[in-house]
Amino acid sequence: MNPRVLLKGLGLIISLGLLAYFFESSDLGNAINEAWIDGHIRDQGYRGELLFLAMGAVFTAVGLPRQIIAFLAGYAFGLVAGTLFGALAALIGCALTFTYARLFGRGLLSERLGARARRFDAFIHEHPFSMTLLIRMLPVGSNVLTNLAAGISRARAVPFLAASFVGYLPQTIVFALVGSGVDVAPVLKIGMAALLFLASGVLGAYLYHRHRHGVSLDERVDEALGESGPQ
Repeated sequence: MNPRVLLKGLGLIISLGLLAYFFESSDLGNAINEAWIDGHIRDQGYRGELLFLAMGAVFTAVGLPRQIIAFLAGYAFGLVAGTLFGALAALIGCALTFTYARLFGRGLLSERLGARARRFDAFIHEHPFSMTLLIRMLPVGSNVLTNLAAGISRARAVPFLAASFVGYLPQTIVFALVGSGVDVAPVLKIGMAALLFLASGVLGAYLYHRHRHGVSLDERVDEALGESGPQ
């Protein structure tokens, strides 16, 4: 795997960990908390939960990294509930983008994403759930472009969305941990998240190498993971 891929992920983890520490220790951070997280999400019951899901879904649907939503979910709800809400928000955003592409965007997107959608089709054709799960576990690639490509492809919605939710969980746990209020020293917490990220990234790359059956998902993905292309 290209070391730059892992370094970018680790850099994001460290920067978000520092942001969480800043929230906890500075007046500005507390003001941001009270203004949005504490004022509208945390301890607001189902209204806060629904608001977070709506916000996270819209943001991920238009391209905000789902890792940031997972971080905010961990900050708002803690590790366990934050993992659930972060993954659900990403799933709803995925469904919104997928549905838009399928119902309204095929003409607009086919010219730009046609090659990507054809590769996606070929990649998941025989095993839609397991191969979509594999895509979601990779430490590279664009979430929103994958959703759009799936929408204009022949991919069936149910296995694609189900596998996406399961595949979102490993990285959601990592970034919810960074954002959560778990009673662990900040350096230790960031270290734990970094190790989990490395483990999930290496596992995703290994599974891609073993189970892609000679089919390439994307040339840039192959390059990032050190693959030579279809075999």
